[in-house]
Amino acid sequence: MSTLDDTCLADIVPQSARCSPITMGLLWITMVTSFPGVLVGFTWFKQGLSLTQVIVCTIIGCLLMLLYALPAAHIGSVSGQSYCSLVKGVFGTGGNKIVTFNLIWMFIAWYGLCSLFMAEGLEGLFRLPVPILVLAPIFAVVMAFNNFWGFKGVANFARFFAAPLLIVWVLYTFSKTISTIQPTVLTETGSASFPAALTLVTNFVIGFCVWGNEADYWRYGKAKLSNSAVPISTALMLGMFIFPVTGWLVARMTGITETAAATAFMNNYSFGGIAILGAIVLAASYFAANDCNLFGSSSALAQLVTMPHKSAVTILTICGAIVAAILSGCGCAQSLEKVASLNCVIMAMPTVILVAEYFLVRKLFGIKTDFSHVAKDSDLPGFRIPAVVALAVGCSVGIFTAGVIPGLESLHVGICSFQGWVAGLAVYIPLRWLEHRQDVLDNVILGEASRAMQPQLAMQVEPISGD
Repeated sequence: MSTLDDTCLADIVPQSARCSPITMGLLWITMVTSFPGVLVGFTWFKQGLSLTQVIVCTIIGCLLMLLYALPAAHIGSVSGQSYCSLVKGVFGTGGNKIVTFNLIWMFIAWYGLCSLFMAEGLEGLFRLPVPILVLAPIFAVVMAFNNFWGFKGVANFARFFAAPLLIVWVLYTFSKTISTIQPTVLTETGSASFPAALTLVTNFVIGFCVWGNEADYWRYGKAKLSNSAVPISTALMLGMFIFPVTGWLVARMTGITETAAATAFMNNYSFGGIAILGAIVLAASYFAANDCNLFGSSSALAQLVTMPHKSAVTILTICGAIVAAILSGCGCAQSLEKVASLNCVIMAMPTVILVAEYFLVRKLFGIKTDFSHVAKDSDLPGFRIPAVVALAVGCSVGIFTAGVIPGLESLHVGICSFQGWVAGLAVYIPLRWLEHRQDVLDNVILGEASRAMQPQLAMQVEPISGD
């Protein structure tokens, strides 16, 4: 997902155009805190997770997310370059197309999922007589109008009004609920094992928070690690700890586990049953999220094919509506788990390789990095084999262990994202070393050949004699 209008521009953001840490932090918090973060707590209670498991596993997930997010943000702020430029430099121009294609379909998956959550949320608030199968695609179409006309009012409304109101809503519910819970709840055991809880929770935390193109966002921030560390940590504490724990506590108190009923109860519990208030917050948040999803996918599509913007938006909207209809048959909770499990691998893996290249490989091999200019496509190879192979291996390991492929449920163990990252790096670093070693040997051979040619060239030059 992307919120920046110049995601694919190659220009380097100058220091004078960088935003303050407060501005960056407030915007980032709104990008991580959303209502599905609360609803997943209801799902975890239904699946038998204890409060202790939720707390411990969300903390582990947040720490792993920090391990990914901090260097991902830092590379953007240090370089000032766009995600596209960084990817081309490591993957090649052809490799960038692979990464771009993955961006497009993952953005569309989130677009369909947000449309589904919007439909279920309003159905829970107003008991609409329209089936979710019909309602979700309708919202997918309606949500596209901002991108047709380039109007960002809903997105700004969500950042500066709806998102803060959502945070206040959840924090109020959390404080109101926690006061009714006895301390003995921490000693209660759930029906799920800790390994199963760890797999479920950490995959969601990472998958829900990973944007993939973090560099596009943080290239507008000042190049100081603490400027990104504080807001990212705060956002994770709110969106991936307070929000899910609130959902779990409310589910335990009420016994409600379905998302539509959960949304309705949260509205009654906090707003006194005034459905329009909950609808305003949910609608603004989901509309703004899909505004960003559709803009990100259309911007990525523009890298692959040349077509009018409105034509691209139309095609992608139809795809999003189809995805929303398909996901409606699975339900919000199951769809969210599957999309998040894919997202934490497919969207994160290219960035993991980028970070390894610039902050690990180049330091180990003594390769100089110059972020002062952006390389032209004509100066880059089509494919850089180490990065492309590592991407394929890392994504394969992550997807095979994510539990999203029928028949491979037995492989759904551990933390699929982390396992994919490790597998990708285990392939990338040796291949990159071999590539670097070959480059050094080629340079030595060229140097020796050049020196050997110098005497021959000198002999071919006849001396000029003067009488």
